[in-house]
Amino acid sequence: MRSVLTRLSLTDFRSYARADIPLDGRTVVLTGPNGAGKTNILEAVSLLSPGRGLRNAALPEIGRRSPEESTGRAWAVSVRLEVNGEPVQLGVGVETPASARRAARLEGEAVSPARFTDLIRPAWLTPAQDRLFLEAAGERRRFLDRLVYAAEPDHAARAQAYEKALRERLRLLTDGPADPVWLDALETRLAQSGARLAEARARTLSALQAEIDGRGDRPFPQARLAPLGEWERRAAGGETGRALEQALLAAFAAARGRDAAAGRSLTGPHRGDLSVIHAEHGRPAAECSTGEQKALVLNLVLAQAARLSRAESAPAPVLLLDEVAAHLDRRRRAALFDEIEALGLQAFLTGTDDLLFEELAGRALRLRVEGSLLAVADTP
Repeated sequence: MRSVLTRLSLTDFRSYARADIPLDGRTVVLTGPNGAGKTNILEAVSLLSPGRGLRNAALPEIGRRSPEESTGRAWAVSVRLEVNGEPVQLGVGVETPASARRAARLEGEAVSPARFTDLIRPAWLTPAQDRLFLEAAGERRRFLDRLVYAAEPDHAARAQAYEKALRERLRLLTDGPADPVWLDALETRLAQSGARLAEARARTLSALQAEIDGRGDRPFPQARLAPLGEWERRAAGGETGRALEQALLAAFAAARGRDAAAGRSLTGPHRGDLSVIHAEHGRPAAECSTGEQKALVLNLVLAQAARLSRAESAPAPVLLLDEVAAHLDRRRRAALFDEIEALGLQAFLTGTDDLLFEELAGRALRLRVEGSLLAVADTP
């Protein structure tokens, strides 16, 4: 499905009081000094997906705030899309200052934000992910879940249901009363949603590995992917459906005393992790250079984009690549730009140096950002 942004409008969003950006479906390059507001544009697009966007920010933090204001203002992001040539209007924001509830609108009608996944699927890579392989397991698990969301939007709802049941179970175990009937019901919910989470993660890793294996002609390092969590490994090994649910149910029941004593849940898909091995060197990604780690993550994102771009019933991803080019040598930068174009994707790229994007001259819409003001730097 061809889905491209043709206009992006912001109101009281981060550093922007107002911004109205006409787009033409091509890759968008945003250049300017640090702190100019480039990443804010990418974050706005990222909020058209489930979750808290590329900064993982709470909604009240996003609204523009002057020095004398104690809380952010109500804010809005509005986009016009062309979906298979037909115009569609989407909007997201908060209607009152400090609100923790995100409002979403499709053609002016209130909808669930999850409805947007039928029309636009942002995928991103940011400098915060430079340490992906060095951080705690939770960061890699969230990264993997975003890859899963893009192909299977229902994964987001399952993850929320799982986390809610997990919190309620732990509260009963630690604060009481530890009613066995209620614990049985919660653990049944956990087993059902947890099995689906583990299966989806294993399925996504298998599909990504197949895509990466077919990308050997690209100048990016090849990766060997594997789940490290017990339940994802079992799903990858063929234990699925009812069998996986029953195993999870038994594990939760057996862990009640241990979890109550520890004050945290010690088993389940919420403890999963991701293994990435640099195939050529045979070393874990965490032991590779910073540049190689960045290239490994980028190849994962490109493999995901290539996989999803072939889906006929879902929109091709919109890539949000924040300061990615600065970490790549010229050969890899050119390969990245060529691949985005070959896949027919719309991408938003940021950088401080115009020279990083010279290979895109005439192939991208270039915008200069200074003090949260945007100007077209060149035209086709």
